[in-house]
Amino acid sequence: MKFDVTSLYNRRAVNRAERISVGDVMERVTWSFPNKEALIGWKGAYADEENKRVTYKQGDEKANQFAHALLERGLKRGDRVLFYCANSIEYTLAQLGTIKAGLVVVPVNVMIAPDLLSYIIKSTEPKFLVVDAELYPRGEKIFKENGLETGVSIPIGGEAIEGSESFSEFISGKSKNEPEVEIHGDDIFQIMFTAGTTSLPKGVMHSHIYLYFCAIGWALSHARGVPTEIDYKHGVFYPSFHIAGQMMTHSCLMVGGTAVITRGPDPQDIVEAISEEKITTIFGNPVHLSQVCDIVLENPGKYDVSSVKVLGEGFVSLKLDYMRKYKEVFGEDLLVIGGDGQTECVTDVRAWYHMFNEKFEKNSLKYNYFGVPHPFYATTAMDENGNICPPGVTGEKVMRSPCMMAGYYNDERATREAFKFGWFHGGDAVMYDEDGLLIMVDRYKDIIKSGGENVSSARVEAVLKTHPKVEDAAVIGLPHEQWQEAVTACVITKPNEKVTEKELIEYCRERL
Repeated sequence: MKFDVTSLYNRRAVNRAERISVGDVMERVTWSFPNKEALIGWKGAYADEENKRVTYKQGDEKANQFAHALLERGLKRGDRVLFYCANSIEYTLAQLGTIKAGLVVVPVNVMIAPDLLSYIIKSTEPKFLVVDAELYPRGEKIFKENGLETGVSIPIGGEAIEGSESFSEFISGKSKNEPEVEIHGDDIFQIMFTAGTTSLPKGVMHSHIYLYFCAIGWALSHARGVPTEIDYKHGVFYPSFHIAGQMMTHSCLMVGGTAVITRGPDPQDIVEAISEEKITTIFGNPVHLSQVCDIVLENPGKYDVSSVKVLGEGFVSLKLDYMRKYKEVFGEDLLVIGGDGQTECVTDVRAWYHMFNEKFEKNSLKYNYFGVPHPFYATTAMDENGNICPPGVTGEKVMRSPCMMAGYYNDERATREAFKFGWFHGGDAVMYDEDGLLIMVDRYKDIIKSGGENVSSARVEAVLKTHPKVEDAAVIGLPHEQWQEAVTACVITKPNEKVTEKELIEYCRERL
């Protein structure tokens, strides 16, 4: 071991005894609760029965084996490993093993267009590919065109891809001990691509420090209502190739809790998983969460969902009828949190509805509240000249935090632009009210220019969604000869409901 006991700055942790590594999160808990379940796979979210329920000790050993298998293939520190997978226990363990080996995870959205998949491969030049058997056909042509052969297949929905090994075959016989690899907290362990609206996707560089702070911050907000942090049990219903899905999983592993992983956000699976596994925290899209509530309400006495203490909503305008439904199903003591963030930094603001309930209810049609910054973040509104905006003045949401990306991979120009004036610019148009609550005005890119006026698409959507016959709505600007852009709504009605264009226009005219 090397020790530097004279330098007081520009230091780097070189010893495993003091390092920050995402790959260590399971190993740490083996010294307190080695046999506690760390990962539970719901139906369809595991390939082998032995991986359905994995303890901290078992998970750490399997991740170590995966790391050794990669290093024996000749991969070296900093090499990229591309993951083309949906949620599963094996996927989670394989990623942890990749990180333990000092390699870089590149998780890909499996719904991405073929040309963008090819772009990501060319951008990151991965040396190894991990795929789900059932998803491989979607990317097969692009993988072959780029000369990327499958190293490991997770045999869910099919057998291992020809020429590859299954997860279990790949780790079989490998050492269960931690690999000897130098890892530093500011090393990049992951490049996660975020979709661009006017350009190609950008590779967001995540350091070990980034994930530690983000995941612990998530746990601080969501691990509530339980006796100790190890009783925290989060349902992971959304993809782990997105940052929110990773926060759900890693927030549990950081504090010794349990992540219950489903293959996807199916409302019936969510209800059954909550009832059987006694999940304490759920997070998701409000429409899905409302559907979960409907299943419980339509089957009185069939499901026990009383274990849920915290419900997190991905940022949308608050729907009061949803809030009432959540409380009816999960209990009046339920803590409901609205959260916002992005791949570059998550989650920087939270809407604590219970703290400002009267204000939220009174102004739910008028404003979309982001809430207040998380304690780990400095978040404010900034004008185009780098000045902090006073209350009531719209500016761009900017952030500073250790929960921050290191930059966009191989794109210094975009990185410099994102961090102008020393703050990260998130692209949201926001303002503070007189009480210090952050209000979402719109995305700068989503403002509709109509007749010389800036129209907030999010505001129009929020009003449409309050109509008793409307399930969901999206508002866009379409080219118009007179108005430049016409404010246009795409509306989904609730089941068995019908509504006319005239009705909706009149409804909006009364409220906008």
